[in-house]
Amino acid sequence: MLYIGEQIGRAKEGCPKLDIAVDPLDGTNSVAKGLSNAISVVAVAPKGCLLHAPDMYMKKIAVGPRAKGSIDINASVEENLINIAKALNKDISDLTVTMLDRPRHNDLIASIRKVGARIKLFRDGDVAAAIATCFDHSGVDVLMGIGGAPEGVLAAAALKCMEGELQGKLMPSSDEQRVRCVEMGVDVERVFTLDDLVRGNEILFAATG
Repeated sequence: MLYIGEQIGRAKEGCPKLDIAVDPLDGTNSVAKGLSNAISVVAVAPKGCLLHAPDMYMKKIAVGPRAKGSIDINASVEENLINIAKALNKDISDLTVTMLDRPRHNDLIASIRKVGARIKLFRDGDVAAAIATCFDHSGVDVLMGIGGAPEGVLAAAALKCMEGELQGKLMPSSDEQRVRCVEMGVDVERVFTLDDLVRGNEILFAATG
């Protein structure tokens, strides 16, 4: 991993200054257990374009390009699924929502089932799951739930390159994490849009299994 402010490469006069977000292995448990969804990812952009996300949880909702403009992280699950279904020209019963298989999502799962959409749980690797919303053959229409904030920035970089959409809200779990957000100048109450997480259009993203 790289820490915030770490210098890499041969720095000299005239060298480009860049933001780099990297996860050498998103889905370590998947690799250990021989499961899918594990990838190595890196995003690169001009300095100041990638959000310096603190290492904490982030609530996320992400869709591919066909559903872009139909999501609102502050709206109810039902409202979001209705709007996504309209954008994709699908019945809600044909929508598939993917999320991390965690106890913290029990209420979210209950809300999705009440609306009538399908659910696909995964154990690890929410960057790959967010990217999956951009491919029709993945069978995934929307990512919902709470995962890592740094992974949210990486997923946002990928979705920006692929013309999808992601929104996020930080979920600090302690006073210490809230203080860290203040020290970093990050508003914990803010809804981060794709352009907040990844500014500009000079974005490079790479992922490999």
